[in-house]
Amino acid sequence: MCRSIKTLFNFEPPATELEIRDASLQFVRKLSGFTVPSKANEQAFDEAVQKVAAAARELIGLLVTHAPPRNRDDEAAKARARAALRFGARDTAPADAETPR
Repeated sequence: MCRSIKTLFNFEPPATELEIRDASLQFVRKLSGFTVPSKANEQAFDEAVQKVAAAARELIGLLVTHAPPRNRDDEAAKARARAALRFGARDTAPADAETPR
């Protein structure tokens, strides 16, 4: 579940509100054990997501680095290369190619 929480600091362009909220949602899901809370827990769950997102925004705003901002496309390519080494390369045939019968 938490594998979808991505690093948000020091990217160009900066993290969006949606990315921060999505990471906060995943964090609260992991802590609570709920992917979808019950009606009884919905308000507490939503409030926790808002508070975690606010804390994340504050943290990202306060952090300082001397490293140049990372590029999202470059980081995604590196992640794909690591996955290919770990799990093996996926079939790269075009989606519209005919499958043999």
